[in-house]
Amino acid sequence: MRVRDLPLSPTLVSHYESNGIEELYPPQVAAVDAGVADGGRVVAAIPTASGKTFIAELAMLTADGPGLYIVPLRALAREKYETFDKLPGVSVGISTGDFDSAEEDLGEYDIVVATSEKVDSAIRNGATWVENLACVVVDEVHLLGAPGRGPTLEITLATLQRRVPDLQLVALSATVDNPDAIARWLDAELVESTWRPVSLRTGVYADGTVEFDDDTTLSVDVPPVGPQEDGATEATVSLVADAIENGGQCLAFVRSRREAEALAERLADEALSPASELGDELAELGGTTTGKRLADCARTGVGFHHAGLRSSHRAAVENAFRDRRLAVICATPTLAAGVNVPARRVVIRDQKRYTGDSMAWIPVLDVHQMCGRAGRPHLDPYGEAVLVGDENVKDELVERYVEADAEAVDSQFADDEALRTHVLSVVASGFADSLDGVADVFSATYYAHQHPDVSLTDLVGDVVSDLEAMEMLTVDGESLSATTLGAQTSRQYVSPSTGARIVAGVRTIETMADENVTARTALEVVCDTPDMLDTYLGNQERAVIYQYARNHSAEFTTAMHDADPFEDWLTAVKTARILHEWSEGVDIEDLVDRYRIGPGDLESRVERAEWLLGAADALCGALDTDVPEFREVRALLSP
Repeated sequence: MRVRDLPLSPTLVSHYESNGIEELYPPQVAAVDAGVADGGRVVAAIPTASGKTFIAELAMLTADGPGLYIVPLRALAREKYETFDKLPGVSVGISTGDFDSAEEDLGEYDIVVATSEKVDSAIRNGATWVENLACVVVDEVHLLGAPGRGPTLEITLATLQRRVPDLQLVALSATVDNPDAIARWLDAELVESTWRPVSLRTGVYADGTVEFDDDTTLSVDVPPVGPQEDGATEATVSLVADAIENGGQCLAFVRSRREAEALAERLADEALSPASELGDELAELGGTTTGKRLADCARTGVGFHHAGLRSSHRAAVENAFRDRRLAVICATPTLAAGVNVPARRVVIRDQKRYTGDSMAWIPVLDVHQMCGRAGRPHLDPYGEAVLVGDENVKDELVERYVEADAEAVDSQFADDEALRTHVLSVVASGFADSLDGVADVFSATYYAHQHPDVSLTDLVGDVVSDLEAMEMLTVDGESLSATTLGAQTSRQYVSPSTGARIVAGVRTIETMADENVTARTALEVVCDTPDMLDTYLGNQERAVIYQYARNHSAEFTTAMHDADPFEDWLTAVKTARILHEWSEGVDIEDLVDRYRIGPGDLESRVERAEWLLGAADALCGALDTDVPEFREVRALLSP
């Protein structure tokens, strides 16, 4: 099937053909046959690089009205926005929380790209543009199984279908164990395929040889490892060097940020692909120690990528790799989650990661997502994915990852915090005013589809009492209504638990002496909420933060002897201290070095604090009180 055979305008056909897209891939043909260009609902569970973006564009371009493209990550939103914005005659808006089109203007676009959280927030706040949608595409729909993000995606899709009954839904997924369950839930046709435009072979390295699943082998020259060297790292270096010497690019995945930087510096010693100009460009983006380290590595054609980097640095690394200016990226597994960075060879050095208590195997789906990055269409004759092991674990790696199917996607909606959040949202938004009414809304969730025998009314009833105790809901027999406080909590898009913590803090502030209410007070309140990102508290700095907490105890709303759990509160105090010093103009490099955080960590926590301080100020209005410190600190945090 050719692009010119599709119901697209001549201008769009010309656009695709000029970009080398003339013939459809087999999964794309299957999607057309399933009705994706005729308003039909489709779930496409196909490998990376098999044409999911074109399927999405085809659905939105042929829909009888505006399209919405839902993504899980801001980086992916930016990438898709840039892709769609190149479509001739198509207007594109974006809403992610950092660089937004104004909410009231989003209805003016042909396509809107947004995170699921932004769409959920728009629905809660009664955005009218949602009701005019004709087509919604959900990227990475397998993240329904992710704690936190999954329940938000579920309720977003459930409420969208209620608001727009004739809505076309197209869901794009990695290959998972149960895509048929997702398709049945969405009443969609399933397109399932393992076809790839570039063949992929996956294997395990051990003792100088990679054995692939197509029965081929690759001999790798790994020098003898000295007493201070790590065998897995040296094998990874040799595998990367081999790919680059043969004209390919490489992605190397490791378990942690520190390991990503260490591996990049080790590879930089090899000087595999000099790129001095790129290093200079990256140096201009920021002067932190991490930024300088990245620039130095980039001068040798090596980059690293993790959440501790500034968003500008991460984007620059991704773009440089796509433009073939970087030969290799050393990354944590998060890079595999949707961002388009294909490579000739993917090397997965670490298959376990620290979960907080112990080292655990990485899920099969995550490893498959990493492997799926191997093979650049139109550039590589094949893609290779290599898991680095040794003779002791070779067979286990083959069984666990090479031969195994990815896990099934199971709903996480029954989590108590998720239930509290979405019960309040449904009531505050006017979708339901009783237990049975909320249960009826929830009957459209993936959870209800997977658990038809569970009483949703009982499930809702279990958390309604929590919301009543938090003063978020009023219960009158079978009737439910949101209090002023509950309605404002939902509108501000904070969890009920965060709202309750802010309320408790505000009420304590009302009892404090005026001279004790400071910027630190406001920051301690918002940093001690579930919606604030955690900050690592090392054993060596614990005593310092403890002393800081004692010195400023009169300014805090939680007494040290009442903090429970104490370690969590002390961590919140550390975050508050960092943000306070940032608001007073302390240099970012000083904060990064002193508190052992990445520049990206500081960036994300500043942004999160701005949101929570704004929410706290709004909740003060619901309580008919005022704490000006929330506004004042927020203004100081803003750039």
